[in-house]
Amino acid sequence: MVRTAKIEVDPAQLEQYNAALKEQMKMAVSEEPGVLSYYAVADKEHPSHITILEIYADSAAYKSHIETAHFKKYKATVKDMVKSLELTNLDIIGVAKKPGM
Repeated sequence: MVRTAKIEVDPAQLEQYNAALKEQMKMAVSEEPGVLSYYAVADKEHPSHITILEIYADSAAYKSHIETAHFKKYKATVKDMVKSLELTNLDIIGVAKKPGM
C-alpha cells in the first residue's frame, strides 16, 4: 500500500511539527515490520507545505500503524499545528533505484 499525505502546517509551529513527524517516522519504521518506508519533503518556496510518501507492506499494515501508540501520540501532538491534510492512495507503476537502497 502506498499513500501520500499532503499537509499544510502552521508556519509558526513548523519546527515543532517537523520534530514530531521525524519521531513518529523513526518509531514506525523501527518498530513496525509492515511500515516499509517514509519520505517527508517540504516545498522549497513554502516550507510549511509538507508531502509524505508512505509505503506499507499491505493495507493491514497501514490499519495496524494508525492504531499504534506512537501514531496516536503524533496525531494528538500535531492536531493544532496542521491547517490542512489531503490523503491519496496510490498504485506503484514502476520502481527504479540504485542497488542497496
